[in-house]
Amino acid sequence: MVWLASAKIPAAADSSFEGSMQKLAGNKILDLAMQGFSEIGWVLYPIFVAIILFIRKSTRRLGLILLLSLLIGTIAAAYMRCYTGYEKPALQFLGTKLQFTSGADVGIPCQVDGTFPAGHTVRTMLFAFIVGYALSRRFPRGCHLIWLYPILVSISRLYLLQEYPTTVIGGAVLGILLADIMAKKLKLDLIFDASKT
Repeated sequence: MVWLASAKIPAAADSSFEGSMQKLAGNKILDLAMQGFSEIGWVLYPIFVAIILFIRKSTRRLGLILLLSLLIGTIAAAYMRCYTGYEKPALQFLGTKLQFTSGADVGIPCQVDGTFPAGHTVRTMLFAFIVGYALSRRFPRGCHLIWLYPILVSISRLYLLQEYPTTVIGGAVLGILLADIMAKKLKLDLIFDASKT
């Protein structure tokens, strides 16, 4: 996937999709809802939740794993954007805009303003994977609702012309891979064993 993005192979399909998405803007309620969904994918919100979990003694391991995963995922996505050089969509969002300025995403350490993989998607996938696992024993059916978080954030990023489908898919794959690796390496399953936390 990284090679495809670096070679800009999906660029034509992404540009065509971008043109289609620009035509959807204009419904005030939908425009504002999508901006709200995009805003909750900002880097500080999931990190803030991870810090709160880390402060509480009963959820300290979960908070630590979530915090480390979010930091590693954010840094990995930022550096991958330099490598791929997959630039931001060229078209501007023409719909209704929120009255406040959205928080800036983590800057990339290079000259290219890249978007592959999508940072919002990486973080929200990590969050959903780890928190969903933590909720799985207490809420076995309801724990799957946490996956609405990355889905809505990713759709909103596409709608607002901040990402391409390729960058969102790349972010989802990277987020799930990192979450799985971090969960295994840091023994996420121990959160259910009170004697070992």
